[in-house]
Amino acid sequence: VRRGVVDSLAHPGGNITGLASITQELNAKRFEQLAEVVPEAKRIAVLAAQTDQARYMASRPYKELEAAAGALGVTLQLLLARDPAMIDNAFLAMKTGHAQALVVIPSGAYIQHREHIIKLAVRNRLPAIYFQPILVESGGLMSYGPDFADEFRRLALYVDKILKGAKPADLPVQQPTKFEFVINLKAAKQIGLTIPPNVLARADRLIK
Repeated sequence: VRRGVVDSLAHPGGNITGLASITQELNAKRFEQLAEVVPEAKRIAVLAAQTDQARYMASRPYKELEAAAGALGVTLQLLLARDPAMIDNAFLAMKTGHAQALVVIPSGAYIQHREHIIKLAVRNRLPAIYFQPILVESGGLMSYGPDFADEFRRLALYVDKILKGAKPADLPVQQPTKFEFVINLKAAKQIGLTIPPNVLARADRLIK
């Protein structure tokens, strides 16, 4: 809506509708869940695949992340990296900057390089929260985000309706209704971390 792609979520207008993933808008929520797991952390790194630091720091998702960190007295260390070499340098900066945990911002690049990121997080014993279960299934500690399987099913229903003659302008832009919090207990043990019982109780899935 802010970009003018649709008139409103309820009445898109024009020839576009669909489902919003809102993955970036959940960064503050991810931070809060990570802070519950490592409440002693006062310096948390943020790994983002952006290219313009000033522009990203001025964005709404990062401002919300900053506000969440400020409320808990946590300092953020923002690091930009897209490829393995840049990711290596970012983790070196985390080490010299004494980061105590890590929030990984949603990016296709991080799905592609997930094994490299996870390996470095384990090597540096950094508790990290990711944005899709595939990163936790690959050995990452935690993830929180929309249930994409549910979104794909709902998207298929929209495709069916449009192919049968429905107008996109009349189909509301939907937002996620299901979210998934996944924790890898093997990953926690690997870095010597104990997950609080109240956090475990909220998990939708535990990998043992």
